[in-house]
This record gives sequence, structure tokens and C-alpha cells, in this order.
Amino acid sequence: MAGRLAVVLKGYPRLSETFIAQELRALEARGHNFDIWSLRHPYDDRIHPIHGEISAERHYLPEYLWHEPLRVLRALIRAARMPRFWHAFRIWGGDLRRDLTVNRVRRFGQAAVLATELSGDIRFLYAHFLHTPASVARYAALIRGIGWGFSAHAKDIWTIPDWEKREKITECRFGVTCTGTGAEHLQALDPLGGKVTLVYHGLDLSRFPPPPDIRPAGNRFTILSVGRLVAKKGYGDLLEALSHLPHSLNWHFIHIGGGELKKGIEARARRLELADRIEWHGKRDQTDVIAAMRAADLFVLPSKVADDGDRDGLPNVLMEAASQKLPILSTDVSAIPEFIVDSEHGTLVPPGDPAALSAAIVELAADPERRAAMADAAYDRLTARFGMESGIAVIDAHLRDALAVT
Repeated sequence: MAGRLAVVLKGYPRLSETFIAQELRALEARGHNFDIWSLRHPYDDRIHPIHGEISAERHYLPEYLWHEPLRVLRALIRAARMPRFWHAFRIWGGDLRRDLTVNRVRRFGQAAVLATELSGDIRFLYAHFLHTPASVARYAALIRGIGWGFSAHAKDIWTIPDWEKREKITECRFGVTCTGTGAEHLQALDPLGGKVTLVYHGLDLSRFPPPPDIRPAGNRFTILSVGRLVAKKGYGDLLEALSHLPHSLNWHFIHIGGGELKKGIEARARRLELADRIEWHGKRDQTDVIAAMRAADLFVLPSKVADDGDRDGLPNVLMEAASQKLPILSTDVSAIPEFIVDSEHGTLVPPGDPAALSAAIVELAADPERRAAMADAAYDRLTARFGMESGIAVIDAHLRDALAVT
């Protein structure tokens, strides 16, 4: 393979982005040699086992330019001597006129650091997320005169303007995205067509144990959810739903994950007098998550579109639940119906509807045979259509083609 890659990420490693770690590990297994460049330092207090299996060297850009002003200044002076710098500067200036923000300034400073600190054998930049990481990769690639590509996911698609998406798609070598809804939207913004490909993340089933033959029997109905406590996950709706469950249902709710709304969500549970039925487990690695899935009766993910447009793509955690034949209750938002067909692979209700969530929990709790049948169907769908290898093969081919012509 001619030359090496640099992978540009918003933050690394992150517990909430197992799909990225899974991809990076698979690309290394296919022979790709790359460095990781992260816009932010890690903030989780632990990592998944898979992170320890990735051998790529990690580098961290200045999270804020004022954190490392001399590093940024040196980079800008060096970059200004590069033949393509002023072309990149003009492109960035046009973006700045349309998006006059500190964030836009920061991205160019980070790009200058990236462009000047990359090792000489880096021939292509590959960014996960179409918003800020792709901006940094784009500007750095323009400065260096090399190609770049992106993998788009959820928030990054829906919270940046169409003009920016259109120009990034035009300039990149390729783009992939992990949902049909995202692919359709981005393909409509591709002026020439053919740049953006649908690639589901899928799941590396070799990293998961076979589903349990039987689930622990007991009088308590255990509901599990795994996800960040942020607006788009809809946990406020779930608490409302739980507060309306009948007293006759002996339920218990376990949540795994951190998030900016943690204190508020926990306080709301106390106001609703639910605290004695809920366990907040905080951040856990994948080993703990899978153990919880094997012991639960129902997995619930009440996703919705947040007020700022942020939304899920196709959450990997749904596929993880399916891998353990844990019955699924979620919402028909974004790309979730691309994996879960309502009443076939799980139950989907409208987003932002606590009454529908509550009714579905009651119905599913009363019908273990139906839960088991849908869990079996979701497992079969996962293994037949959402394995990791087919998607990795597409990304691998894109990267090899890009390196061959860069």
C-alpha cells in the first residue's frame, strides 16, 4: 500500500463510539497503517477492551487554540510557507464569512497544526463525522495538497448547513454514511453523484458471546437501557412512561451511560418517586454492558429528534442487544426502522410519546413468548444482514483506491 493514513476523530478513545473502534481495529487487521489525530482528549474514566487492541499512534490537536498558543503559531508560520496554504486560506475565509464563529477559527488553527505535524508518509486523511473533524481534515488536506474522505453518522449530518455539506462532498475523494436516511440526504447534495455510499457499521459478532439459552427467571421485570443522558436519547420520556406503569407490574430499570443531563434526569426520577426502582450504573465498558443485556428482560431506547436537530443514526447498542436476543422496544425515528421492523424484530412507538412507551412495556411484560419470538427474529436479521465485514470491505476498498491515486 502506497503511503499511510491519518484518521481524524473528534475524541478518542470514547466509550460511546464502539463503532469507530471496531472499524479501526478491522482496518488494521486488513493491513492499513495509520495514525489517529483527535480534536479532543479522552474524558471517560475507562476504555473498552477493543481500544487496547488498536496499535495506531495517538496524537492530540489543541482542543482550544489558547491552550497551546505557541504550537498553533509555529504551525501557522510553517503552513504559510507551504505552496497550497493561501488557497486553503481563501477556502476557509469563504466559510468564515458564512459562519462567523469562534469554532470556525479554531478549526483552521487545528488544521494548520495537523498539516504541519503529520509525518511525511501520510498520503490521505480520513475523518469520522462530517462536521468539525471533516472541517479540520478538509483544511489540512488543502494545505498539504493531499486527498481526504469522511464517514458521516448522525448529528454531524443534521446540524450543519447544506452549503457546507455540499462543498465537502464536492471536494472529498469519497464519503460513507451509516444509515439509509443519511445516505439519501447526502446523495441529494452531491452535485455529480457517486461520492456517498451507504455502509452500515454492523457488528463484529466474533467479539460477542452467543446469546443465552434461557434468561434468568424471577418475579421482577428488568428493563435495561444503554445510552448517553442527552436530549436525543429521550430518557425524560422514558421516566414519564415508567411513572405510569401499573402497580401490579414489579419492574426495575437499569441505565448504563453518562451524559450532560445526568443530574437532571436523576432528580426527575426522584420527583416522580421512581428512585427506589432505578439503578444508575454510569459508564461501563462493553464487558459489563453485555453482562447486563444477558440478565435483562427488555431493552428500551426511547430516541427522538432533539430541539437542535440532533438525532441518532442507527445506534449500535440496538444491534448489541439483538446479539444477546434481548427483546427491543424503541422508537420509529431516524434509521432505527432500517434495523427493527415494528412487531417483527421488536416494538417501535412514536418518538416523544411516554404513553405509547408505557403501554408497550405493559404489553411486552405480559407476553414473554412474543418477546422471545421478536428477539429471535432480530438476532437472525443481525447475523444475516448487519455483520461488520461487508461494510469494512467497502471502506477498505475506498481507502486503498484513494491511497493508490494520492
